[in-house]
Amino acid sequence: MGFLSGRLLQAIKLYLQRQRLLRDLRLFPSPPTHWLYGHQKLFKDGKMENLEKIVEKYPCAFPRWVGPFAVFFYIYDPDYAKTFLSRTDPKSRFLYRFIIPTVGKGLVNLDGPKWSQHRRLLTPGFHFNTLKSFVEVMVQSVNIMLDKWEKICGSQDALLDVYEHIDLMTLDVLMKCIFSWETNCQTDSSHDYYVKATSEGSNILIQRVYNYFYHCDLIFKISPLGHRLREINKILHQHTDKIVKDRRNSLKNENKQANTQKRKYRDFLDIVLSAQAENDSFTDADLWSEVNTFMLAGHDSVLAGISWLLYHLALYPEHQERCREEIRAILGDGSSITWNCIGQNFAIVEIKVIVALILLRFQMTVEPTKPLVFVPHIFIKPKKGIYLHLKKLP
Repeated sequence: MGFLSGRLLQAIKLYLQRQRLLRDLRLFPSPPTHWLYGHQKLFKDGKMENLEKIVEKYPCAFPRWVGPFAVFFYIYDPDYAKTFLSRTDPKSRFLYRFIIPTVGKGLVNLDGPKWSQHRRLLTPGFHFNTLKSFVEVMVQSVNIMLDKWEKICGSQDALLDVYEHIDLMTLDVLMKCIFSWETNCQTDSSHDYYVKATSEGSNILIQRVYNYFYHCDLIFKISPLGHRLREINKILHQHTDKIVKDRRNSLKNENKQANTQKRKYRDFLDIVLSAQAENDSFTDADLWSEVNTFMLAGHDSVLAGISWLLYHLALYPEHQERCREEIRAILGDGSSITWNCIGQNFAIVEIKVIVALILLRFQMTVEPTKPLVFVPHIFIKPKKGIYLHLKKLP
């Protein structure tokens, strides 16, 4: 009897939730929706063309139903976005709970006093002087990629999928800035397992988000995707655990040998370990979560930002040249790039450094026969790469 009462109560709660959503979103029309699948069939092939047509028909915003009781509110009007971004509502737990098995509970999905504590302890990781020390690391990784491009291009115009190169280069930057780990992932394929695991893990997470039935933990757990994500999480967790263990052993040895040569810069792991040393309530689980959060948030966001920026610079040569002239006026040939009021956010710093160095060495144009095909993701991704003509500048 108790079980039936519990099920009935849950059904009533879901019904009331649906009625509340229908009431709150009544002023925002959307494409016809199925009572059970929502808009899943409309987006099942992942084509961005469908979304573009909807945006044209329903200006400003529209609700996208994922099943009968969950809905995403798509906003693409600047004034609407400004209104929502200015609000101080608590973070929604709906989406963030899906990433907890992969990254734990870090700054991205924490709130309340715990979030405030982590933010205070980790602020030194984003301090002006700390980010300044990362510039040299970024330059080193970018130059590895640009040297590869030069070998491919020679003195001729060459067509290249730049997306896969930028993917490896941004991963290389993060590995160095977070762990001081020289993976050589841009030239050494032995680390492909980790690169593929991070990419596949993101793909599985987005599939879960947009499949209503996978919102149920039990259904997702017994599904092939759930099984594969557990394997991927194991790879990622073992990777992080090994690096943290090695660093702790290294720090112990350094304490025993005062004359040991120190690294040139403090990486993010140093800062997180220092935060833990200063606060007993900052656990190993907290440390693990923040490192993995920084890795996940830092890779996809910068990869997407740089890729789309390069594509649009290639699409508009006159703006590309104006940017190049401004960069030359500030940096010369870029051989001694330094801190130039470059910004105080890690991603902004990284994007500016990388794009500046690329524009100093290469001219880019789009290939008309290989138009971009977008696929929805955490960040919009190219389905078949981003092909640009690269020409080395004299």
